[in-house]
Amino acid sequence: MNNKKNDPKSLIMMISSMIVFGSIGIFRRNLPLSSALISASRGLIGGLFILVFTLLTRKGAKERIAARKFFLLALTGAVIGINWMLLFESFNHTTIGIAMLCFNMQPTIVVLLSPIIFKERLTAKKLICAAIAIFGMAMVSGVIGSTEAQNGSFLGVQLGLMAAVCYSFVVIMNKKIVGVDTYRKTTIQLLFAGIVMLPYLLLKGGFGNEVFSPKTIILILILGIVHTGVSYLLYFGSMDGLRAQTVAISGYIEPVAALVFSALLLKEPLSVTGFIGAVMIIGSAIISESGEQGK
Repeated sequence: MNNKKNDPKSLIMMISSMIVFGSIGIFRRNLPLSSALISASRGLIGGLFILVFTLLTRKGAKERIAARKFFLLALTGAVIGINWMLLFESFNHTTIGIAMLCFNMQPTIVVLLSPIIFKERLTAKKLICAAIAIFGMAMVSGVIGSTEAQNGSFLGVQLGLMAAVCYSFVVIMNKKIVGVDTYRKTTIQLLFAGIVMLPYLLLKGGFGNEVFSPKTIILILILGIVHTGVSYLLYFGSMDGLRAQTVAISGYIEPVAALVFSALLLKEPLSVTGFIGAVMIIGSAIISESGEQGK
């Protein structure tokens, strides 16, 4: 049994990063830009911020990355960019809370794929938790007990789930990319998350239809520097001082924060059925994680 104790400073860093991640939807709602451009800006600004940070602080390893690993990092970075675009577009079609709950089906997707990809045994506990999360997702989406699926927001649910599938791919690939310093890995992935959006933007007509105002520029900089650069540094910087199980469970602060911000700042409703579904999704994920890590 791992008796490592959580460092209070590291715990504060982790919680702070999750709360900031949970507020992304609020900023997206106030940005009159395409989801692709927001994703490109976030990746490029965040990646450059972490690159400058590592150069100034001399953090991170300096060894050369093998071509195959670099290709995999670039590929996962590209998928991160697509994942962001889908999630940001999901915010446009449903409430921020529902979009984030859909996105947080990612752990369930990874659990169900693990026996195939990693040859891991799917325990009865994880299978039951996955079933509960899927049923909860049906309630959140409006398929069960609500009219959400009929009022136009179901597209947002679909986009949120597609984003979850993309991020599941990133999580799975990151488990296979070993031996690369965390800071270098994150920098490469963020930069490619931004780069992959540029050809798409050019095919869609470039930047001619985008509206840039001082407010828009400030919000983009906050999204790139604070929500990406600083938050990723807080997140990865906290890991060494926390138990693995604490890191895993802390991730569920993000959707809860998104629900709170959505309700308080945007007055977005969540039905009783949706609330029960949210509890099922987050609760089953936490139970699934408990006892599996930190041993």
